[in-house]
Amino acid sequence: MAANPEHADAQKNILSWASKDGAFRRQASTFRNVIEKGGRYHLYISHACPWANRTAIVRRLKGLESFIDVTVVSPYMGNLGWPFKKASELSIEGAEDDPLYGVSHIRELYFKANPEYKGRFTVPMLWDKKAETIVNNESAEIIRMLNTAFNDQLPEDKAAIDIYPKDLQAEIDSTNEWVYDTVNNGVYKSGFATSQSAYEAAVKPLFASLDRLEGLLKGKDYLIGDRLTEADIRLFTTIIRFDPVYHGHFKCNIGSIRHNYPNLNRWMKQLYWNNSAFKDSTNFEHIKHHYYWSHKQINPTGIVPAGPIPLIESL
Repeated sequence: MAANPEHADAQKNILSWASKDGAFRRQASTFRNVIEKGGRYHLYISHACPWANRTAIVRRLKGLESFIDVTVVSPYMGNLGWPFKKASELSIEGAEDDPLYGVSHIRELYFKANPEYKGRFTVPMLWDKKAETIVNNESAEIIRMLNTAFNDQLPEDKAAIDIYPKDLQAEIDSTNEWVYDTVNNGVYKSGFATSQSAYEAAVKPLFASLDRLEGLLKGKDYLIGDRLTEADIRLFTTIIRFDPVYHGHFKCNIGSIRHNYPNLNRWMKQLYWNNSAFKDSTNFEHIKHHYYWSHKQINPTGIVPAGPIPLIESL
């Protein structure tokens, strides 16, 4: 697919995350459709991205590998957004090329779906191979689709997995709301802040919420009820990145998970070591290299730190 010169200036400030007042404000996802039946879907993800990581975990958890193919972009994001392997400035194991159209960057798929697209070029992105367009690029909605859409075609044990059970939905929704604002997005609001006041307005609520989560997980294996839900998955993708990236790179250093939050640490380790859907969907090399190399406004040298050692503690 040839590049359209009209798109040359689109999102040239893709690495300029903060608003003029120094505070980071995340844009809403644009494509919000639902999926139908059939093997017509392709999922584009980055192992580095916590939002994309949610969808990778649920895809494995539900056993959807034969229903939805996946392609992993390079973690080395530049001014044109997420690149595929052939356009990546550096090489890293696990990055792949686009198998559908052979494009160089995720952005080209957004313009294929909508030539007038003005938003950001984000992952995850669920693509419809039949309609040749984007189905959805909102991770919260994608994981709920994957939770139920193929149940009638799955083995009984996989169909029985329900990460959004009806009896817990109200509590899940309530928890997701404050965890998203202060933790999932809170680390970004802290890290991308360009003023002291914006940073402190984000980092303090972040650690207040970590304290709250630490209390909620006392004596428990799961955040809500006695079973794995989407609330665990949505929190996990932030907590697994906390010590390797957010603690140092995003200046979220009031405390670390391994040293200051024993309940959160135990909960995270149990999910990682005891459930292959979590472990197999976590790639620490992609995570560290993306944040430390791509965010040049935070880390101009692009040097990727050696630690922490270990990246995650054993049980």
